[in-house]
Amino acid sequence: MNWDEPRFTLDNVDGSHELSHYFSSFPSGRDFGLADDSGNTVRAVAWLVFLPAEDPGYGFVDADIPELSITTFLGHRGQGIGGAILSELISRARSRGIRGISLSVADGNRARRLYDCAGFEVVGRNGSSDTMLLTLT
Repeated sequence: MNWDEPRFTLDNVDGSHELSHYFSSFPSGRDFGLADDSGNTVRAVAWLVFLPAEDPGYGFVDADIPELSITTFLGHRGQGIGGAILSELISRARSRGIRGISLSVADGNRARRLYDCAGFEVVGRNGSSDTMLLTLT
């Protein structure tokens, strides 16, 4: 959410259900994630969260398809860390039998290139963001 400039504080996220539901119930039993914490410094995190149809996220496609959240922290971007953690998350999702991964990406977000290279395809549009899907099975 803060891909271009600091737009949201932790208090903003905590105070908004449409944002906090990505992590407030994590893990739900099927949700999971990874962290790149090389040298005791967390450089990136990525997780998949299953949201119900009655409480969908921005990248919602289906209740059986988790939504991706991923962050490479400032000072670590542009080094391939985000791509590596995304690849590992996709591999683990496949091994768990998850049939796809969805996400929402705003226009102008440089991470869009990462999603395109990973094989995500646009399946919808919401305002100034695309909903993308990576089919795994």
